[in-house]
Formats: sequence, C-alpha cells, structure tokens
Amino acid sequence: MITRIDLRGRALGSSQADPRVLVPRAELDVEAALAVVRPIVEDVHHRGEAALIEYAAKFDGVELTRVRVPVSALTEALERLDPQVRTALEESIRRARKVHRDQRREERTTQVVAGGTVTERWVPVDRVGLYVPGGRAVYPSSVVMNVVPAQEAGVGSLAVASPPQKEFGGLPHPTILAACALLGVDEVYAAGGAQAVAMFAYGYQGQAGEVGCRRADLVTGPGNIYVAAAKRLLKGVIGIDAEAGPTEIMVVADATADAGIVAADLISQAEHDPLAAAVLVTDSEPLAEAVVAELEPRVAATKHAERIREALAGRQSAIVLVDDIAAALIVANGYAAEHLEIQTRDSAADAAKVRNAGAVFVGSFAPVSLGDYLAGSNHVLPTGGCACHSSGLSVQSFLRGIHVVDYTREALAEASELVVALANAEDLPAHGEAVTARFEQRQG
Repeated sequence: MITRIDLRGRALGSSQADPRVLVPRAELDVEAALAVVRPIVEDVHHRGEAALIEYAAKFDGVELTRVRVPVSALTEALERLDPQVRTALEESIRRARKVHRDQRREERTTQVVAGGTVTERWVPVDRVGLYVPGGRAVYPSSVVMNVVPAQEAGVGSLAVASPPQKEFGGLPHPTILAACALLGVDEVYAAGGAQAVAMFAYGYQGQAGEVGCRRADLVTGPGNIYVAAAKRLLKGVIGIDAEAGPTEIMVVADATADAGIVAADLISQAEHDPLAAAVLVTDSEPLAEAVVAELEPRVAATKHAERIREALAGRQSAIVLVDDIAAALIVANGYAAEHLEIQTRDSAADAAKVRNAGAVFVGSFAPVSLGDYLAGSNHVLPTGGCACHSSGLSVQSFLRGIHVVDYTREALAEASELVVALANAEDLPAHGEAVTARFEQRQG
C-alpha cells in the first residue's frame, strides 16, 4: 500500500543524499496548466460576469443569472446550520482570533541620528479576494482561516469566492455561506477555479446598473492546480499568498510512538486528494512494520478508502527508515513539509530543532486535524517544499510595511557628503545632486 525508502547508512544532508531528492513529491505541472487557464483568464478579463456565468455552466453544471450570492442566502444558510456545527465554527473563530490578534504589528519609530527618524507603519491592503475550494470536500474551516487574519489585520473590504454547487441551486455549499455569515462577510460569489481568481484580479461591471465585483489587491486561499496556475499567471496584477499544491503530512516518530495513531494521522491527510503526501520518517523498523499493519484495516474502514489508497500508493507517500532521530530531522528539514508531526521520546526538544515546516505539531496529542480546525493556528500553509522560504497565512500576509523618512535640514546636511560618495560610486551622480541642491544658494 505504501512505498518503503531505506536511508540507513546514508550521509544525509550531503550533496549525494539530498532529502529533497530522496523523498519524492507528487508531480504537479503548473506550467502545463497555464495553457488551460490563460484563455479563461483573458475571457473573464474582457467579458466579466457573462464569462463567469458560462464557465459555471461548463465546469459546474449550473445555470446562473448572477454570480454574486444574495445576502438572504447567507442568512438562510446560517439559520439552517446544524447547531453543533455552528458551535464548532464559533469556537474555531474564537481561537483563531485569539492567535491572530497577537500577530498584529505595531508602528515603530527609530531615531537614526539627531533630527533623523524612520518610522515603520503597517498598513492593511485595501481589498482582498478570498478563495474557498469546493471540490471533493466542503471547507468552512478555510473561510475561517482566510477571513480571520484579514479582519485582524484591518482589511476594509473582503470578498469570498467558492464554486457553485448544482446540488444547492448554483450557490456555494450552504456551510460555506453560513461560515461567511458568522464572520460578517456578506460579499460572496459563486465562482470557482481560475475564473474566480481572474474575477478578483480584474473585477467586473454589474448588469443593468447593478453593482459588480471590484478588483482586489490580494488573493489568498488554497485551490486546485488551475487555481495555482491562475495565481502564477496573474501575480503582479494581484498579490498572492502562495501557489498551493496537494496537502502533505510528514510524521517523525521513534519506537515510543503509537503505530495506530501514526497510521490514523497519515490517513487523515491522504483523505484530501489522491495526490496528497503522507510520509513517516522513523528510526524504528518495528514501528514502521506496525504502521503498515495498521494502515490496511483503518483505510478499509474509512469513508474515502479508494482515494486514500491511491494517495498512500503514490510516489509522494512513503515510510522512510533512518539511522536515528537526528537523521530524521535532517530529512524533515530538507523536505520542508506543510504539516510536520513530531512523535518522539522528547518531542518538544526535537520540535525545537525544526527549521523548515509550515506548522509543527508536537507530541501525541497535537494531530494535524487539530490544526485544521481548532488549534487556533492557521491551516493555509506552504506546500511543495516552499516552507523553507515561505510562511503560512497570517495577519502579516495582509499588511504592508511602509517606511516614513523624516529628516531635518541639519540631519541631511550631516549625511550629504556620504550620500554623494555612494551616488558617485554607483555612477549615479544625479542622486547626489538631489541632496546638494537643497543647500545651494539661490538668488531670488
């Protein structure tokens, strides 16, 4: 069901044993998808809502007259929401707000010299388009994870897009709509895929004098390969958070780990998608064998067994044997997983050695599923090894740092000779002249 990779005896971390090569990932050709999404993006750019309506019919099998979801549909979805699900969403929102509120940045002024200061101001983007996928699963949790940090950052204008569902009369899934209503978001569009990203990038004019969709400055949220390709194509027209790929879990475990728990955690992420990656790295061959033994009955007993089997059998999933936990951490840091669980004898100390991961889950009682819904952390995280240079979604994702430079005449005079020296060294004398011009004697 799952590949075994034996790295014992290898000099891990050397150029001949690079974990990024030794532990493969799913093949995801975003460049090829660009050829598919480019005409869609251009069509939405030029024809606006008419194009969006046609793509809803073509891709989602629904007949729309308007793309924007009526506020009444949001209200109705919230009223009909299962009370237990509502309680869970409200608690998820509360915990996420608590964590993300502490991420707010404060304005700071530094006095560089007497009479010269630089102030760093943190300013939210004006408008954000938030994408919530709607394919194999329903993701109200992604509404929470996108909206909460944007709100805590102070973004003034938020809009959500999620694919229309034939089962629900062309509206996004009602649980998605209910989550939007809980969060106070009333601008929601029934649009999915590359066309939704294009809608946020370019906006569209409303029909017969109706209000359309204003273009956004930033688009965030996970999606399929076509969403990722549209983000790549439109980066520069809009800001993006990341090009999200298939979900990943890596578990670093030793002989003290519970094989049933490890197997359940691998299965939980394999449930997302046939391309999802589930990787165990361990120095215990008995644990590896016990996990394999646990996988088959647990997969057979769960709802999405076929999808899970495909993910676990894919080249992106494996059980990796290493000499010790130090070697396991080399593999983990090289792989830079979206989700990294540490289930070892000294989980906290080992987790402190992790440098590259979207999120780290410490010990037996911090599963990735907790982070997906109720830990308070954000589950929109870098995939495909991007955790070595990128972070997950946070309040910072929606803020821009602006430096405000304030110098007196005297402070500039003190720096002028050095500015001129550097300007001349770069063969940009006019840069220096822009300083010296301020001290020229002018006849008036």
